[in-house]
Amino acid sequence: MAREADRKTVLGSVWLREEPPPTRAPLSREQIVLTAIKVLDRDGLDAFSMRVMAAELGTAATSALYWRIATKNDLLELVVDAVLADIPVPPDGDWRAQVTAVVQTAYQALWEHPWAAQLLPTHAGLGPNYQALIDRVQGILATAGFKGTHLDSAVSATFHYLIGSAVTDSAWFSVVRRSGMNELRWATSSAHRMGVDADHLAAYLNRESSAGPEARFASGLRVILTGLKPRQIS
Repeated sequence: MAREADRKTVLGSVWLREEPPPTRAPLSREQIVLTAIKVLDRDGLDAFSMRVMAAELGTAATSALYWRIATKNDLLELVVDAVLADIPVPPDGDWRAQVTAVVQTAYQALWEHPWAAQLLPTHAGLGPNYQALIDRVQGILATAGFKGTHLDSAVSATFHYLIGSAVTDSAWFSVVRRSGMNELRWATSSAHRMGVDADHLAAYLNRESSAGPEARFASGLRVILTGLKPRQIS
């Protein structure tokens, strides 16, 4: 007999399928998602599987896992969207400052969970939190006077920068993590093989550095927003 979570047409995304009806299963979908985030933060994406989740939840909860969530891809869609929850509404003010507040908060959330950035190219886009993030930026720009094609282009430029930066920074983090070294030791050991200065590479990777990923992201975002103006593209 097909699992209830598989009953509706798949359509390639968990967000296009109704959630299974309530049962006496001991775990809710939200509890499973929170556990998955904990496992991913601890072990990383490469080690993640439904078998690992079943072991983490315990034998008694395994049936609840598969009742609530049909596949690993479904669960990954749920967790990457959960990471983008609770993006605050920025206070009234300059539209560039408002967009900056929203996008930097999203970047910080992805930085705190580097595995989520790895999932963005394949498992994001249809979730309610991701859509709410887009709507918030679009609303700020529309209020500022962006219209039509120019509004769409401005939103795309902002989100392509957010996602591209998060994916790139996550890729560096993943390489360092796989090495088992900290950033400084990895930079010292790798710089000569890459033909770059070790101190420069260490600063590039260091979150606290003025040349590190957060500072680069903020600087690049300023460049993009400075170049955007509320006008109509023909």
